[in-house]
Amino acid sequence: MSEPSRRALLATGITTGIASALTLGGVSFAHAEGGGDRTETVTGVLPPGSPDYVYLPVELPRGVRELHVAYSYERPAVPAGTQGNALDIGLFDQRGTALGGDGFRGWSGGARKDFFVRADEATPGYLAGPLRAGTWFVVLAPYTVAPQGLPYSVTITLRFGAALPAPRPVYPPERAAGRGRAWYRGDCHLHTVYSDGRRTPAEVAALARAAGLDFVTATEHNTHGGHGAWAELAGDDLLILLGEEVTTRNGHVLAIGTDPGTFIDWRYRARENRFGHFAREIRRAGGLVVPAHPHATCIGCVWKFGFGDADAVEVWNGPFTPDDEVSLAGWDAALAQGRWTPAMGNSDAHRDPERVGTPQTVVLADDLSRKAILAGLRAGRSYVAESSAVSLDFSVTDGRGRAAGIGERLRVAGDEPVTVRLKVTGAPEGGTIRFVTDQGVLHTEPAAEGLAEWPTTAAYATYVRAEVRHPAALPPLPGAPAAFTNPVFLEAR
Repeated sequence: MSEPSRRALLATGITTGIASALTLGGVSFAHAEGGGDRTETVTGVLPPGSPDYVYLPVELPRGVRELHVAYSYERPAVPAGTQGNALDIGLFDQRGTALGGDGFRGWSGGARKDFFVRADEATPGYLAGPLRAGTWFVVLAPYTVAPQGLPYSVTITLRFGAALPAPRPVYPPERAAGRGRAWYRGDCHLHTVYSDGRRTPAEVAALARAAGLDFVTATEHNTHGGHGAWAELAGDDLLILLGEEVTTRNGHVLAIGTDPGTFIDWRYRARENRFGHFAREIRRAGGLVVPAHPHATCIGCVWKFGFGDADAVEVWNGPFTPDDEVSLAGWDAALAQGRWTPAMGNSDAHRDPERVGTPQTVVLADDLSRKAILAGLRAGRSYVAESSAVSLDFSVTDGRGRAAGIGERLRVAGDEPVTVRLKVTGAPEGGTIRFVTDQGVLHTEPAAEGLAEWPTTAAYATYVRAEVRHPAALPPLPGAPAAFTNPVFLEAR
């Protein structure tokens, strides 16, 4: 290996076509052909207020067998309440960095400090494939920058030689055996070693089966690099959908059930008015647009794009916390204003002890297939439960025996009596059943009997949904949910 050269690049350069981005001076290996390894190290400092994405051009010559990138950065001490340094990293190839373009070759965020790409293999989260000559781009994404600035070092190594053939990806089937029209349990927000998770896809699939799930969705942060890792893990008992957690600086959105190999870009903020375009991209790829943990407290996690483009919203993320209560209340307020977006719950599990399937969304679908599951979720024919031990049967019936279930509408005279019914299996000891309408909680009773009924009218309640809650830990605040349903709508004729 040749002695690595080092060059210093400050955070100055020319802007790209992507807002809040800049391009540094490049690294050239143009005269490095002829075998052996070649290494260049680049250092620089990103100041506070740096653009979201800083591109380091790398000139690849012909004959490269492997591209290896390692990076590090300083983490100086900062005062309490001040954000320190955090720097993410990814890669684009010679096709360029255009927003939504074909150049994307991988993303690891801050999960690992080095990666490689070859024709036949790549670090999880990156895409194997040809290393064609031209200008490639290492993307540095300063998540937060300390007041002292963010000194960084990027080491790029090229290894030359004959490349092995690129493998053809194999994806999981779009249908499992299922039980015909039935209620199916799923977890649509999961991470593995293909982004910042610590579990392998095989470990996640095993945990999903142990949790009683019928389907899962792989949603790695800002990459589809793991889509080809799931085919052998699917089976008659487990449908595996593909997707992505699109992780922007103004919130995260799940692309659920997209076509295999679909990449959805994340390099924009709410002020740039680009999200609607990428929401349409998700739908064109057959998927659902689902804002994730909209009131989470982590930096960049609060959802700021609005819900006009959402097919559903994740209001319960992992173990129930106060921010989930805020999400649930915000979703319910939108229902009262006539803005109907189905609710979901997912685990967002990354590593032990986070539990796959806590919570889970239970959806009524015609069969266990991608198309049917997504249709059920989109229609809101679903409820959220903390585990497979909890099951709900919820409906509203009028005096003539006509009934509407979860996510459906019952049209009756405004003053015609209707009966709201909830049957619960697996209710928590000491828990309560609550019926919630546009006015708020209008009926509460102990969940011990596992059955609750309540009479009302369409004039009194424009919708009714059910909650099963654990005993309150801090009265008068309610206990955490064990389950809740999407609403049944009452339409006064």
